[in-house]
Amino acid sequence: MQKEGGSSDEEKEEFGELIKFTFAGFAGGLGLGWVLDRLGLEQNPVGEWAVRTLAGEGESILEGVFSIKKRLSGETHSLAQAYGWGKLIGMTVPWWIDLTSRLSGVNVYGWQSFYIPYFYALSDQIGANVSGFIYIYRHEGGFKKAFIRYIKNPVMLTSLMVILIVPVGLLTARLLGFTPRTNLFVALETVVANLCWLPPLVGMLAEKRKKGDNP
Repeated sequence: MQKEGGSSDEEKEEFGELIKFTFAGFAGGLGLGWVLDRLGLEQNPVGEWAVRTLAGEGESILEGVFSIKKRLSGETHSLAQAYGWGKLIGMTVPWWIDLTSRLSGVNVYGWQSFYIPYFYALSDQIGANVSGFIYIYRHEGGFKKAFIRYIKNPVMLTSLMVILIVPVGLLTARLLGFTPRTNLFVALETVVANLCWLPPLVGMLAEKRKKGDNP
């Protein structure tokens, strides 16, 4: 994945930054969940919203800042930056899904609501995937060429795999009896579902391998 006007080393470094942001979000969500439980605020809707946002989307805020910073500095637009923009745009979707579900009387601790942690963990990933495809499309100038490049891109394919597999795992866990009735469990469920670190890791490793093949 060669960046126009830039180097593959820069792209690898950018994907490395995205991975750091993801694990910072994990730490924030788990830490906040533990504190809220200690304060006796289990099953508090606002607390659970904050915990899921940090554990599932904390990196989106940081990645969005990363993309904005890159754009303001005048650096050439890259796939990693497009990925960050997409995650920032997609992060508000689960807030409305969560609120609507609660107002509709859905049991947010039962199997019926497995989709809530899914969207907290991966709505930003869906946004990143769409944004990444748009980036590729703009550079290829046509849908067919963009699609071919998309299916050959390890980052985009890994992202798509994560989007499709995670909901199956969440539903299975809920059906087997897991229920997030504490903030720490809310955080853990979201962290496990949030495989957003995989696509950037694949991108970083792909660029490292490419560098090794082309010294």
